[in-house]
Amino acid sequence: MVKQLVTPKRSLTEETEERLNGQIMMEGLSSARYLSMASWCDTMGYVKSADFLYRHSEEERQHMLKLFNYVNNAGGHALQPEISGIKHKFNSLREVFEEVLGHELEVTESINDLVEHCFKIKDFASFNFLQWFITEQREEETIARRAVELFDIIGEEGVGLWTIDQEIAKLEDFAVEQLPNEGE
Repeated sequence: MVKQLVTPKRSLTEETEERLNGQIMMEGLSSARYLSMASWCDTMGYVKSADFLYRHSEEERQHMLKLFNYVNNAGGHALQPEISGIKHKFNSLREVFEEVLGHELEVTESINDLVEHCFKIKDFASFNFLQWFITEQREEETIARRAVELFDIIGEEGVGLWTIDQEIAKLEDFAVEQLPNEGE
């Protein structure tokens, strides 16, 4: 007879586990959306934007795995999200980055709701764990907002789209310059 290894106690409430799995879904969705956007950019010749979005797709996957590990290590059961309904065609490069910004704002709201829940039920371990995501979301929003601003600053006429594509590659450096370093 094979004996099962069972974790007898858990530190997550079922509701917190469910909410964390919801955030796992959101991070998985982010990764899938950005991968689709990257592919579209690639096919349209926006090479720098494609590279930027491929990297962000992988980063979002890493965020999902970070949550996955936390849930399982806290005695819960992280669930692989089922992702469907991903958009594959876009009308413009601007539309891509407007959708990125909109999605990042939704992710921020979701994380804030999760943090508020953990604080209310005094799950300070989860509350503390989620602080990294709050800081990360500020960076994600800053980058996405700047990407959309580039369309108005540079304009899309003539070499504008090519220039915007080049500038997209520099956005991660922009966010680092704009946000205060930890410990300041």
